[in-house]
Amino acid sequence: MAFGRGAKMDARRPSSLSSSLCTTTTVAVFVALCVVGAWMMTSSTVFPVEAPSNKKLEPVEVSSNQKSEVKDQRAEVDFGTTEETASSNAVEGSSKFEDTDNNDNVPDESHSNRDAPEEEKFTENVMEKPVEIIEEKEASKEKEDSKDSFDDANGKSGGQSAKEGGETGQSGDDEEKTEERKDNDTTTENDAEKSDGEKKEDQEAKSEDDSMQDATEQSQIQEKVEESGEKEQPAKANEVFPDGAQAELLKESNTENGSFPTQAAESKNEKEAQASSKPSGDAITYSWKLCKSIGVTDFIPCLDNEKAIKKLHSTKHYEHRERHCPEEPPTCLVPLPEGYKRPIKWPMSRDKVWYSNVPHTKLAEYKGHQNWVKVSGDHLLFPGGGTQFKNGALHYIDTIQQALPDIAWGKRSRVILDVGCGVASFGGYMFDRDVLTMSFAPKDEHEAQVQFALERGIPAISAVMGTKRLPYPSRVFDAIHCARCRVPWHIEGGKLLLELNRLLRPGGYFVWSATPVYQKLPEDVEIWDAMSSLTKSMCWKMVKKTKDTLNQVGMAIYQKPMDNNCYEKRPEDSPPLCKETDDADAAWNVPLQACIHKLPAGPSVRGSKWPETWPQRLEKTPFWIDGSHVGVYGKPGNEDFEADYAHWKRVVGKSYVNGMGIDWSKVRNVMDMRAVYGGFAAALRDQKQVWVMNIVPIDSPDTLPIIYERGLFGMYHDWCESFSTYPRTYDLLHADHLFSKLKKRCKLLGVFAEVDRILRPEGKLIVRDNAETINELEGMAKSLQWEVRMTYTKGNEGLLCVQKTMWRPKEIEASM
Repeated sequence: MAFGRGAKMDARRPSSLSSSLCTTTTVAVFVALCVVGAWMMTSSTVFPVEAPSNKKLEPVEVSSNQKSEVKDQRAEVDFGTTEETASSNAVEGSSKFEDTDNNDNVPDESHSNRDAPEEEKFTENVMEKPVEIIEEKEASKEKEDSKDSFDDANGKSGGQSAKEGGETGQSGDDEEKTEERKDNDTTTENDAEKSDGEKKEDQEAKSEDDSMQDATEQSQIQEKVEESGEKEQPAKANEVFPDGAQAELLKESNTENGSFPTQAAESKNEKEAQASSKPSGDAITYSWKLCKSIGVTDFIPCLDNEKAIKKLHSTKHYEHRERHCPEEPPTCLVPLPEGYKRPIKWPMSRDKVWYSNVPHTKLAEYKGHQNWVKVSGDHLLFPGGGTQFKNGALHYIDTIQQALPDIAWGKRSRVILDVGCGVASFGGYMFDRDVLTMSFAPKDEHEAQVQFALERGIPAISAVMGTKRLPYPSRVFDAIHCARCRVPWHIEGGKLLLELNRLLRPGGYFVWSATPVYQKLPEDVEIWDAMSSLTKSMCWKMVKKTKDTLNQVGMAIYQKPMDNNCYEKRPEDSPPLCKETDDADAAWNVPLQACIHKLPAGPSVRGSKWPETWPQRLEKTPFWIDGSHVGVYGKPGNEDFEADYAHWKRVVGKSYVNGMGIDWSKVRNVMDMRAVYGGFAAALRDQKQVWVMNIVPIDSPDTLPIIYERGLFGMYHDWCESFSTYPRTYDLLHADHLFSKLKKRCKLLGVFAEVDRILRPEGKLIVRDNAETINELEGMAKSLQWEVRMTYTKGNEGLLCVQKTMWRPKEIEASM
């Protein structure tokens, strides 16, 4: 028989007989035997078949005329959904959640399967079943490694992960495939070490028995290959990342059970792992030091910049309480207060906190008689009082409702602003009426008042009404409250009250509880007269003036107009209307102006009508977002909004809540560092103890008005600067494709130091971003001795969940 170059599937080259011919009879016999052996080799191919249980694998011969039948079987076998198909489904499901700057982040692995040879694909699929069809060339050729990886807290890695949304874990099967592949590789290598003569003698000895089994074994091969096609089920790809139950399954199956990989494979995998763990160049090392400043445990870089504050020409308008950020954000770490403990859980934290966590007593001495805060042993107690509600905030809140039923706490009025909040007891008890309160107060002589609020689990920021607009969009708050907030509303043309007018929703209420409302001292009377004149010229209508008999305080409630009719009929243009070019939504470092912004005109303009009542407004697409608007992710606006919400409900429900090992009963203060439509916060609604501060970065699409329209709240921020909050104030931070964008504008090291500053010890950081950024952030987290709870990459997409620890460096930096 003629010898073809590819006649044998194991690619062995036939021996040349011409060079070994001899004239002797003995040599002639030997040659005859060689010819017979060569003929038998070319007429059959050995297929190792996996024996059941622990029996040794026996080789099975398949005649040359049957090889084409086995080849034909490949095209008939149905191995389920291919990786390319699953990837395309995942892309279709996830692409609608990526914004226009992020389209390249959607994983696309179709090329990996497309580039693989057909025979290689067939071999990989068949290896999942008991029958193995292995070509010897695979012993020297490494199969293309899958880029899917999942690392648990112990650093173990498994095979291809299941998707969020219902895909069953495949790690067990993957490991069986790996073990079988390794065993077969070893067998092939051992065979290769034999000499040609030994192999021919073995084949001659077995030729009779093997030829008798050809028909039987070949039918078994075909039968089992058909079974493998029938048993494979199409892959289901709903999400980019695994849900929790599947993640746990992967962890449990990540064990070795006696396979022996080659040194070449081990070395190759290790080099690839090391290369993927760093973006480029050598491994990056980080040297962390403690910050050094006065009151360093409460350090807020943009509010404690002493160098900048000393250069101010005036502090008349509280300029020294405004933000003055250093040119380069600090990369030092804020130390913990001595004796710091895990914060008390909500709702107990509303009434008491650990003294060691916020070791300040001056406010208790100064405001203790007004039931702000008191010291009791290891705790600071908060009786729920305030300057205007000594006998409790809840009674005071209900007094407002009784005086003006139309305010409808928790239904019509859902999101409110509390100016000069103190320790934020008003906002803390508003949770009982299903109202979200954005509380703020300056970092001033009322020592750590905002820090007390956040330690209690009440949303608040450090801010002041000074020379700049507050970091919120226009016409978003349903009501604004001021109880003895010490703001001179009436001076300088009413500039500060006009800022509240910018923020208040048309038809919204301003509740002013202060001594000028109910006292007759000369100063109070003067202020009352000035406020009456100012509010009238602003077209605010006083709808109620009442008194809280229990607390012996009074309050006046004003309502902002719904349209521009009043402005046009004013006898004097004072305060003047703002210029048409004045963007009322511009709020980042924009100077205040003493002017009135005109109200929106037209039925389809934001603010022209009141939102749906709570909770319907949470899920309803805002009336002013329709198909004519292009959404952040490229779809028509209304479809974009709905798709985003559906996405986050699926991710939060199937992965974040049930899958990352997070004890949500210990989570209270949450921040979404890049919120878009607020879908993440909306999806957490069932976690009743959680509130979410939604941050819209200043270089992202301005979607913050949509977040407020849903009955949620948030603010603008530039993450290249520090946030206006105290250290250790958030239990969980969430960042969806934020850090990769920030890398274009600022160094991630300073941003991560800020994350460490505002996150509580044992708090969690969840990041979704491209794989390169995930690797970089993971390295930073490990350098801080944080615990890596989950890391997962698929293609160019990644997910990281890390937990901050109590670790602090011992070395202190030289100077700030």
